[in-house]
Amino acid sequence: MKKTGLAIIISIILFATICNVKAQSENMQTFFDHEIPGIKITVNATAETQPNENITVKITINPLEEEVNIKYFNLSVFGFINGTYKTMIYNITVNNFPFNDTFTVPEQVWGVTYGEITLTYDVKYVIKQGNIQTETTITYENLTVGFAMTRVKNVYLETVEEQLRNLNSIFEQLNQTFRQMFQMNLTEESLAKLNETYWGLKGSSNELGNTRMAVGILAVTTVFFVATTLYVVMRKPKESW
Repeated sequence: MKKTGLAIIISIILFATICNVKAQSENMQTFFDHEIPGIKITVNATAETQPNENITVKITINPLEEEVNIKYFNLSVFGFINGTYKTMIYNITVNNFPFNDTFTVPEQVWGVTYGEITLTYDVKYVIKQGNIQTETTITYENLTVGFAMTRVKNVYLETVEEQLRNLNSIFEQLNQTFRQMFQMNLTEESLAKLNETYWGLKGSSNELGNTRMAVGILAVTTVFFVATTLYVVMRKPKESW
C-alpha cells in the first residue's frame, strides 16, 4: 500500500510538471527567425504577459558557414511606460547558446515590447574555384537587429473598462427608475426640471410643513443627488492610459 501511494504521488507530480511545461511552451512564440551573414538567429519568447509577470526568452544561433566565432552578443528588451515612454526592462550579454532566461515586466509597462540584438563575430568562408580552395575570415562589428516581441496587456485600461461597464449598467438601471418616477429620461434637461421641482417642493413645505410633503422632498432630493452624481461621472472624459 505504501508503494502504491508513493507511486500515485510521483505520478501526480510528473503530470503537473508535464502540464506546466506544456502550458509554457504553448505560450511561446517565434519573434525573430532570420539569417544574417554566416549565421541564423532564432528568438522565441512569451507571447503575452502583463505587468509584474514574467517573460521567458530563448535564443538559438545556427552557423551557416564552416566556422563562426561569436565574440560579443548582447540582448536588450525595451518596454513602454504607460504604453508611451520607452524604457529598458532587460539587458544581458551572453556567450553560450542556446540561451534561455526569464525576467519580470515592471509595473506600468504595457504594449508591444521590442528586442534588440547587437553582436560581433567572425565568419570563416571557404571559397572553391576548381581545384583551388581559399579561406577568408570576415569580422562583423556591432551588427544590430531589432524585432517586436511580447505583448504586455494593459490591465489598467481593462480595469477602467470593467468599471465603466458597471457604471453603464447602474446608469441604465437608474435611468429606468427615473423614467418610472418622473416619466422622462435622465438628461441634463430632465435634471434641470427635477431641480426646479425640488425647489418648488421645498418652498411648499415651508408653507405647509406636513409629513407627506417632507417625504416627497426627501425622495426627489435623493434621486436628484444620485442621478446628478452618476450623470457627471458618465459624462466625464475618459483618461488616456
